[in-house]
Amino acid sequence: MTSLKSLLILAAALPVFVAVCQTASRKESPFACDRMALNAEQRHRHFDELGPQLRHLVKTTRETADGYEFLFPSDPETFRLVAEWTAGEHLCCPFFDIDLRLEREGGEFWLRLSGRDGVKQFIHADFSPWFRHS
Repeated sequence: MTSLKSLLILAAALPVFVAVCQTASRKESPFACDRMALNAEQRHRHFDELGPQLRHLVKTTRETADGYEFLFPSDPETFRLVAEWTAGEHLCCPFFDIDLRLEREGGEFWLRLSGRDGVKQFIHADFSPWFRHS
């Protein structure tokens, strides 16, 4: 009976143990843009076309506790461009938390970039041209 009880306790604890091990072994990506996460065509579109377009569309920025928010015009074309850029950014900078927010009643359109400790400093350095309106 004791061995059955031990086996049941072990079986109940196993999912917790596995979750802890998976979390502990999960490697965080470095704070560096992995341009090779995109193919040549995607890199050109992301860095040479979308990035410069979006830099000129940023209306203002605001600092948050763990990153920055960028205000864009809330028209459908700008939303489409930002969403396309976001898909690429998610691949080459997987350490970002990325949120797109359209406020109700035709309100403002915000792109939020944030993440773990150090991401805010990375954003400030890497996205410096985006801060021209701040």
